[in-house]
Amino acid sequence: MTQTQQTGHRQVVLDTETTGISTSEGHRIIEIGCVELIDRKPTGQHFHVYLNPERVVEQGAIDVHGITNEFLEDKPVFAQVVDDFIRFIRGAELVIHNAPFDVGFMDYEFSLLTPSPGRTSDFATVFDTLSYAREKFPGQRNSLDALCKRFDIDNSHRTLHGALLDAEILADVYLLMTGGQRKLGLQGDTQGDAQRFGTGIRRLDNSRPVLKVLPATAEEVGAHTTYLNQLSESGECLWPGHVSKES
Repeated sequence: MTQTQQTGHRQVVLDTETTGISTSEGHRIIEIGCVELIDRKPTGQHFHVYLNPERVVEQGAIDVHGITNEFLEDKPVFAQVVDDFIRFIRGAELVIHNAPFDVGFMDYEFSLLTPSPGRTSDFATVFDTLSYAREKFPGQRNSLDALCKRFDIDNSHRTLHGALLDAEILADVYLLMTGGQRKLGLQGDTQGDAQRFGTGIRRLDNSRPVLKVLPATAEEVGAHTTYLNQLSESGECLWPGHVSKES
């Protein structure tokens, strides 16, 4: 859970699991998973914790994430980890899929503390990958699973949701969707990280035949320039002298 000391643009890819859908019904966070990126590169640093919500987890939620009430009985409450959590996200840009949901739950957890440390916006900015995906792919399905399929990310081992697992997958999706680096942390340490986090994420083989580019020879460029100059003199060339100037 140690925050890296590296400088650069720091992002934290974040996901949560909860006891239910709405904070208006008193539902709470039971798992937080965060993955750190510096300048769009995974650092290997992460924050992951299970929480005792001090209430019952709804069966519908258990069906989604598989986290039972019995499993959470001996886990810390949010107040016991809040300082470490704020320290990890402070000053970062949070990358979250459907950010209003997770931020709403985080703000609710902060509000239950006395005194309250503030709101998520007091510690970090937020980038909502769902809103970005809807703008980039209008009219298409933009769930995390749909985006994995669109970007050839193999998440076949994701039979249940999990905050750290989903944060790892979202980091992959985010980097591909925003047009940057394609190699992720799980492929840097590869097998070791995959086993340690239990994610089983594998990139599909996107190899394609590489086309060989053959530049024109000096003789070919000269012949082409002569031809364009002849066209220019005849008045039939639309861009007289263009190639000869660039050459």
